[in-house]
Amino acid sequence: MKTIAILATLDTKAAEAGLMREEIETLGGKALIIDIGVIGEAGLTADISRTDVIEKGGGSLKALLINPSRETAGPFVTKGAMNILLELIDQDKIHGVVTLGGTQGTSTCAPVLQALPYGFPKVMLSTAASGDVGPFVGIKDITMMFAVSDILGLNVFSRKIIANAAAAAYGMALVERCIIKSEAKGVIGMTNLGVLTKGAKYAIQLFEKAGYEVITFHAIGAGGDAMEQMMKEGIITAVFDYAMGEIADATFGALRASGSERLTVAGKLGLPQVVCPGGSEHLGLLVQEPSKIPAGYEDHMITWHTPYVFVPRPNAEEQDQIAQNIGKRLAHSTKDCVFLMPLLGVSSYSAEGGELFNRELDASYWESLQKALPDTIKIEALNNNAEDPAFVEHAVSTLINLIENN
Repeated sequence: MKTIAILATLDTKAAEAGLMREEIETLGGKALIIDIGVIGEAGLTADISRTDVIEKGGGSLKALLINPSRETAGPFVTKGAMNILLELIDQDKIHGVVTLGGTQGTSTCAPVLQALPYGFPKVMLSTAASGDVGPFVGIKDITMMFAVSDILGLNVFSRKIIANAAAAAYGMALVERCIIKSEAKGVIGMTNLGVLTKGAKYAIQLFEKAGYEVITFHAIGAGGDAMEQMMKEGIITAVFDYAMGEIADATFGALRASGSERLTVAGKLGLPQVVCPGGSEHLGLLVQEPSKIPAGYEDHMITWHTPYVFVPRPNAEEQDQIAQNIGKRLAHSTKDCVFLMPLLGVSSYSAEGGELFNRELDASYWESLQKALPDTIKIEALNNNAEDPAFVEHAVSTLINLIENN
């Protein structure tokens, strides 16, 4: 029997949580209701009370009720629910989780679900799911369902939507396939951008022919950050970091900017790692007025990804800042890391005939990288473009050698 945890504020969402439990039980499962409310009286008895949740988060319900506020109670509720769910997952006592709420409930539950492992079923029924859900989903596989109407009382419409959310979580829990049980020699995490896709597709073919699986990440911020998280969760066993546009954009706060952990985790964990500064010779900037060059970039080489995504090539000084950022992040890497520099352009944009082709800037970028990269890693330069088959073949064989001789 599969057990689904239900996170709900039982002072305001008791009827809805009760219906969710009934639906899960009708499907043949079991529900475990966790109360994440604080102030009002619970409308039904929880399996795990708000007192237990807050105590698990390091607080006291009695103390919080002296001068109650969402701002004060929120961290204790979030941390407590997170700790409880992680323990239950570790003990194989729950097999999925579903939450329901408005803006406040969604904001409370989002970090809880983001802390759960990849692959574990996570469903969030929310009134906020029709807008920008990026902050709620983060880099995790959270399924958000728009409630359409407010989650406030049961009616002919809300009953169906609540039943759908409950069934979604329960259905996911029935799937026995496990992420980390790969039959391949290992799982390669690889970053990619559209200006590297030809090379990425070839790399996948080569890795698979050698007996490895590849998880490819679109390196536009959340993609690379998700790859770092999968390393920490043990899903990824080696890394071909082919695309670094996220580092370039992070240097200047642009569209594809990554988080602070990007390009650091493999080194800290000692995972075999081949790195290429693919796509880091350009930035992605979102503009308000289509096809209008932003102030300050009039003297740069430019192209456009779309009328609203402006793509300039950084000048030599700006490239140097990107190189220093890459070097700083790779400071955790040692002999298990090889940095490969394609001297004839780090993407199709800077290949001969590309919109951002400039051999002088290529040379100055390579000079900056050589100064910035730590001496703890191996550095190689190849007389290729990043998408050339010879470069990709060398990168793949280099990583396989690191893995098999580690």
